[in-house]
Amino acid sequence: MGRSRLSVGALATVGLLAPGIVGCVIPHGFEPEQLSNHLLLAVLTSLLLLFSHCWILFYLIGTGKALKEAVAEHGLEPEITEETRRFKTRSNPWLMLAMMLAMATFVVGGGVATKALPAWVHHALFSITLAGQVCALWVEFEVLTANAKLMKSVDRRLKRQADGQA
Repeated sequence: MGRSRLSVGALATVGLLAPGIVGCVIPHGFEPEQLSNHLLLAVLTSLLLLFSHCWILFYLIGTGKALKEAVAEHGLEPEITEETRRFKTRSNPWLMLAMMLAMATFVVGGGVATKALPAWVHHALFSITLAGQVCALWVEFEVLTANAKLMKSVDRRLKRQADGQA
């Protein structure tokens, strides 16, 4: 079902709390060491989030292509490929939104560090990002579960088809 993909996504989403907590305890007259810890955690978490969502995005593209080829080669119903399109249509906007929010939060944090933006902007965007990550993770779970069921179903049908011809 893509448990490893979901595990990385869940870890990254929970991990998003680490720079959030460190950022909340940084006082207005922060020390450079405090900021560097916050920045390091934010970079690591942002990269993990981006990796997770990209991994799922490309996984769905790859499994969709494999199912499309199976439908064409074995004369299966075209509804199978339509189902894979629905998976991508449902998940891709959430994946892209989650990635954009993570990047925007990181960039806006730089604006706060240079005092070009007030801290509340970064804090508000962080809250929105955290909520967006949770929603994206939920959609990913549902889509990857349905994708795994569809793939197992097609695999069983192809195995029965091969057994009948052998």
